[in-house]
Amino acid sequence: QVQLVESGGGLVQAGGSLRVSCAASGLAFRRYVMGWFRQVPGKERDFVAAINWRGNNTFYADSVKGRFTISRGSAKNTVFLQMNSLKPDDTAVYYCAADSRVPTPRAMGTLFKYGMDYWGKGTLVTVSV
Repeated sequence: QVQLVESGGGLVQAGGSLRVSCAASGLAFRRYVMGWFRQVPGKERDFVAAINWRGNNTFYADSVKGRFTISRGSAKNTVFLQMNSLKPDDTAVYYCAADSRVPTPRAMGTLFKYGMDYWGKGTLVTVSV
């Protein structure tokens, strides 16, 4: 059974930092691109960042480029999103996703609306003024 479990969300002041994690199990990791997405109630889910299984290819949404960093743990089954210089507009539920059909992280960023293989349940990040 595949599981993606996010953790690390919380409340942080604007300008601060936070790291969220996604622990994956039940996956053949070499087959999957992993990514982070976020959603504000009443709005569509947006792409944030993605990474290939080796961890040497990443892609970011323009809104987070230079502030957020996606990485994989040494065991490859954990994906991190380090968020720096947080803004109130970054407030959202952050979701982890895995997909075996997209060939690259950039492809995940452009094709995610067609569906991902697996989603986590999300972790809430709140950035206060």
